Amino acid sequence: MDNKFHILVTDEKTGNQIRSFKISKKTAILYAAVAVLVALLAAYCIIAFTPVKHLIPGYPNAASRQQAVRSAMKLDSLENRVLQWELYTENLKKVVLGEEPVRLDSLIKRIAVEREKADSAVSARADSTLRSEVESADRFVISGRRRNLPIEGVHFFSPLKGIVSGGFDSTHPYVDVSAPSGAVIMSVLDGAVIITDWDEKEGYSLAIQHEGDIVSVYKHLQKLTKNTGDRVIAGTPVGLLGPDGLHFELWYRGNAIDPAQYIGF
Repeated sequence: MDNKFHILVTDEKTGNQIRSFKISKKTAILYAAVAVLVALLAAYCIIAFTPVKHLIPGYPNAASRQQAVRSAMKLDSLENRVLQWELYTENLKKVVLGEEPVRLDSLIKRIAVEREKADSAVSARADSTLRSEVESADRFVISGRRRNLPIEGVHFFSPLKGIVSGGFDSTHPYVDVSAPSGAVIMSVLDGAVIITDWDEKEGYSLAIQHEGDIVSVYKHLQKLTKNTGDRVIAGTPVGLLGPDGLHFELWYRGNAIDPAQYIGF
């Protein structure tokens, strides 16, 4: 049997009854539960949507995030400076020995191959697992030929590590990525260069056709290391970034898509 309680509110001085309430035990528990839920929801909203969250130990504030971005850009700048010094040192040796200086393109390709070898041990394990699953599945095979995976199953290399300064939308069907001038631009997938161009305003640009009806477009480059018709390997250089940052487009089956959904910059 549910006990009921009669609550009286009286005036302390006169003893007159001001208000009375009748409430059952179940109702009291229900009110208490609702009050706890409301308090938890209010606390969550205060922490999630106000600056109070920055008071939580270990939570990154705006200053720490900006410092992380500056550190990433500085690291990329230092890598480019090391690349320039390697080129200078190697060319100096060649000149002293009376040999022909090393071309920038060949040095970039050599460093990219070394970087690819260093990363291959990690990526090969995950890639081999995916390949074995795909090759053994009948649903990917038609008349002895394997169908292309959907874009959600494609592993993209990042063309550039930097800051996304301009996001993708219907009026801006590409992303802008800010990074130091001279940064090396990488191909996001294996493919073939189908377009190379130069414009006084946008600098050099190129487009690469990949399997699965995927096309990647790179603009605002100060130099290209590939020509129309060249084959490219994912993660290898295709050019050097100009001073205006990278204009990057990703097309799938004839439609522009948001690169940030598939690639980490």
